[in-house]
This record gives sequence, structure tokens and C-alpha cells, in this order.
Amino acid sequence: MMKAIRISPKVWWVGAIDWQLKEFHGYTTRRGSTYNAFLIMDRKITLVDTVKAPFFGEMMERIASVVDPAKIDVIVSNHAEMDHSGSLPETIARVNPSAVYASTLGVKALEAHFHDLAGKIAPVKSGDAIELGESSLKFVETRMLHWPDSMFSYLTGDNILFSQDGFGMHYAVSKIFADENDLPTMREEAERYYANILLPYSPQVLKLLDAFPGLGLDVAVIAPDHGPLWRGGMLGTPLAWYKEFAEQAVTPNALVLYDTMWHSTEKMAFAVADAIRETGCGVQVLCLASCTRSDAAAAMLKASALVVGSPTINNDLYPRTADVLTYLRGLRPKNMVGAAFGSFGWSGESVAKIEEYLKGAGVELVAPGLKVKYVPTAAALDQCAALGKAVGDALLARSAQ
Repeated sequence: MMKAIRISPKVWWVGAIDWQLKEFHGYTTRRGSTYNAFLIMDRKITLVDTVKAPFFGEMMERIASVVDPAKIDVIVSNHAEMDHSGSLPETIARVNPSAVYASTLGVKALEAHFHDLAGKIAPVKSGDAIELGESSLKFVETRMLHWPDSMFSYLTGDNILFSQDGFGMHYAVSKIFADENDLPTMREEAERYYANILLPYSPQVLKLLDAFPGLGLDVAVIAPDHGPLWRGGMLGTPLAWYKEFAEQAVTPNALVLYDTMWHSTEKMAFAVADAIRETGCGVQVLCLASCTRSDAAAAMLKASALVVGSPTINNDLYPRTADVLTYLRGLRPKNMVGAAFGSFGWSGESVAKIEEYLKGAGVELVAPGLKVKYVPTAAALDQCAALGKAVGDALLARSAQ
């Protein structure tokens, strides 16, 4: 039997560990994930969130190691996305709780996901609370962090903030608390999670962080729905990380992304990168043939310049370039400069198309796009160097402001 893990006097972790997860709606998850669910043992026994549908049995085993699941009185759904609500209908059918709660928009989302749940979920809003016995659950809506329905729940007494996807990461861990795990690995996975999931909602993140002290919550544990839980001296760590990620402050670091057919665009990429480095900026070069769109997003979070190169194929972008640019445009990065380049044989539309994507993502173009026919000559590589220098100079000027 899989056992629950006690995280406070009244609360047990009863979630599931997905060691094998490698992809999450387009985001590559190299270290798996956890689906965290929490059992509150009070007069009204309460389950906070459920797990992805295939892991229902694991969650129920963990609950049963503490209490008969049929004794659960209340279920709270902080977030309607399927990795947290997928087993909710089966859990309700098994447990038959006296009440199920979600945010107002959460009720609508869950009823749209699971039509049999219509009329079975009660809405709560910011400021509402439910009494559980010795403790209560208070609710704070966090709309668009990262779905319209998202909310936090706060347990009085044990002082636990159940933060759904906020302050989490895709990281399969057997030790439940952050202070029991490797900090650099957690930092890397937190960056990847933020870059791929929460980056478009950075303005909302900053508003929440600004409002956080005024919520009057004496938090002892931050318990997200993915990855390890935060406590003690590490409580401020995820808040500081999120502030850094959300602000996207200008740094003298550039990212050069490229794909290549016969290595001509690759030669251009290296010339561009060398010239950026010679200005004194840092630079990372990623070939899209050997990295994922998630790698590109994580690298973009740490850069303030995005320079993209692609060959032209069938009058269009190289397929991997189009894929990654579509993905990055949707993440809506801030405070970035950039440029486009590429080799072509017949027509050369790729550079203009890259520029369209970059402008659509809010990237300021600081050099004219550069396209070279077939294999770049020494003179063409000098043009690449000029493009790289223009990007580096613009980045240094921005960083000095």
C-alpha cells in the first residue's frame, strides 16, 4: 500500500508521483512531476485537490493509509486543469462528500469538463471561508495564475497555503519538502516551469506578490500542486524567484536560436554569436535540431535579446523554427530586443517571417534582417558579425539604463 506523508499536525500529503512524465501539453518535463493532493484531518475531513486520472488508485491508497476514504466530508478544487481534476468525478463517486467547492469560474470549468458534475459543486470567492472544526479554509482567487479559475486555499491553525500551480515545478521527488532536495535542481526546474507555464501572466504574478503581505496570512508551509513543498527558512525562496522571473529585468545576455539545412545558417549563427560575445554580452546558442521548445523558453527567460535564424523551405520557415517561434510568441516575453537571419537558395522568405513572429512577441528589432544566398562568404559572415554587434550594443545600452 502506498502511504500518505504527514506534513503538519492535521495535514497529510496524499498525492501521486509521475516518474515517467516527459511531456506536458507541449512542455518537455525531463524529471517527471508530482500531482499533490492534501488530506486535512479535522472534524470535517477535507481533501484539497485530486490527481491526474490515471493516478486515482495511488491517491486512494494514500488516503486509506490515514482514514477510510468514505469519511471524507469536503473536497476543494483549487484548479480545474485535468492534472488536478482528472480524478475528481471518480473521487466524488467513491467518497460521496457532503460538499465540493471551487471558485466561481472553477465551477464553470469543471462542469464543462465533466458534464455529470453540473449542480454538484458550490462556488466560493475571495474572502470566503469554510469551517472544518478546529480550523478553517480561507479562499483567495488568483485568476489567470494560470487559468481563470485558479485560487489559493489557506488552512488556519496549521497555516498552510495550498497554492495550486503557483510556486510549483514539474519535478518528481520522493522527499516532499524543498529543504530535503537539491536547491540548484529546484531552481532549474522552477525556471523551466515559470518560463513554459506562467511567463504570459507575469503582470498578474507581480500584482499577487505585491498584495501578498496584505492578505494577513501567517504561512508556515507553501504547498503547490506540483513538486516539493516550501517551509521554514525556504518559505521566501519561491516568492523571490517568482519576483525575479516576473520582472524580466534587462540583463546583458542574448539567446541565439537557429535551425539549419546544410549548415549555412549554422555558420551565420556562430558568427552572430561571436560578435555578440565580443561586445561583452553573454550569449547562449541553441540549435533547434538538438533542443526542445521548452529548452528554448527556459533559455529565453534568462536572456534579454532573442536572435533567430532559419533557412527557407517551400517559401516558408523551417518547420522546427516555426514550431518554436509559435510557442515563444504565445509566452509573450518582456523587455527584449532581437533580430533575424537566415540562408536561402531560391526565395528567402524565412527572415521576414521570423521578424513577424518576433514583433508579434513584443521583441524590438534592433538590426535589419539578414539573408544570405546558399553558403555564406567571408563578406557575408562580416555582415553577420555586424548584426551581432548591433544586437550586443543595443543590449548593453538597455542594461545600462
